Amino acid sequence: MKLTKKPSVSVVMATYNGKPYLAEQLSSVLAQLLPDDELIIVDDSSQDGTLELLDSLTSPTVRVVRNLTNVGVFATFERGLLMSSKEIVFLCDQDDVWLPGKRAAFVAAFVRDPRTLVVVSDAQLIDAGGAVTAPSFMATRGGFRGGILSTLVRNRYLGCTMALRRELLFAALPIPSSVPMHDMWIGALGGVLGRVHYISVPLIQYRRHGGNVSPSQRQGWSRMLRWRVALLFALAGRFGKLALGRHAPPTNPASTRRP
Repeated sequence: MKLTKKPSVSVVMATYNGKPYLAEQLSSVLAQLLPDDELIIVDDSSQDGTLELLDSLTSPTVRVVRNLTNVGVFATFERGLLMSSKEIVFLCDQDDVWLPGKRAAFVAAFVRDPRTLVVVSDAQLIDAGGAVTAPSFMATRGGFRGGILSTLVRNRYLGCTMALRRELLFAALPIPSSVPMHDMWIGALGGVLGRVHYISVPLIQYRRHGGNVSPSQRQGWSRMLRWRVALLFALAGRFGKLALGRHAPPTNPASTRRP
């Protein structure tokens, strides 16, 4: 699919009790969005004042919906992805910081190559207070490698560093419940069905703190093996459905707005 010269973007953010860092992240994202872009925020039934902060947003670019019950990060991100409508879709966490030029660099990568389905950038690591603890996230992972075999050995797909071409959602959704992480699933699928482009410049500050959903340490070998087997089976199953034409395009679910 060839993009328009100036494609619009959807930014999909999942929130849950994220008030301490949310205002800084929102400011960094909104500063880069254009009038035709959209920021879709799905809150997973927060109880810490996050919803009140979101309600204070006045930008017409922002759309806030909430889950009536806590359903977890997979289902929350999936709901936001289903609601997205623009040509390029960014995954976004509640506690990071976008660095200047992120939107422009990602969009340029998609426009240059119509076969690129996923774009990934490097990231700086920061602590809870915002201090840089490592200049390159990918360096801590041995460098970026996006192929399926490399991903099975060690995953480098981190949602907050990724964007995808919306057409990939037709194959990626629904996210299989068996896969270890939604970003790993989307990245691996994009690498098999098309191309993954890596930007070696850090374009986001990835905050690591006690409340992160993504694991910051290596998991046990038995769990890692189970995850990889599950990913392979999920990929094989999805390819079978695609080959048989049994996978319907994603549709937007009815959303529940906060009163």
